[in-house]
Amino acid sequence: MWFDSWADVSRILAVGAAAYVTLVVVLRGSGKRTLAKLNAFDFVVTVALGSVLATALLNSSVSWADSATAMALLTGLQLVVAWSLSRRPSARTLATSRPSLLVKDGVVLEQSLREQRMTMAEIRQAVRANGAGSLADVAAVVLESDGTLSVISQNRVDTGWALGDVPDSGVES
Repeated sequence: MWFDSWADVSRILAVGAAAYVTLVVVLRGSGKRTLAKLNAFDFVVTVALGSVLATALLNSSVSWADSATAMALLTGLQLVVAWSLSRRPSARTLATSRPSLLVKDGVVLEQSLREQRMTMAEIRQAVRANGAGSLADVAAVVLESDGTLSVISQNRVDTGWALGDVPDSGVES
């Protein structure tokens, strides 16, 4: 069906604008973490917020107040989890993955690469983006919990403090 009624279109415009403004206000009020690079928990909340917004736009039986409450609830839960994780590091593994070492002292850890479903092309890209020309120039490549690749060059590794929370790095935290 191409068109039902102008009332439906008007409702979508009105509720959509109100829901969008509500989402922006809720996200701004929740702080920078909600809009930062996403780990698995942040991604789930972001997808859920999108689902709530879509439902508010397209389902006439869902009121703006219901949608605003759902958005606030999801963002509030994310704040509680983020607050908990920042105060109890042991709880971090419940909501986020641990970083994974993919390259150590210029040697690609093939097993780790397979476990994380990464390719050599992705490693090369990260090494190039870091300005290194060879794996021999690289002390470590780490797959971070948000999915980004961090590269530490041999001339900048120093004590390796930044690798303290990376399993199998050989550095104590």
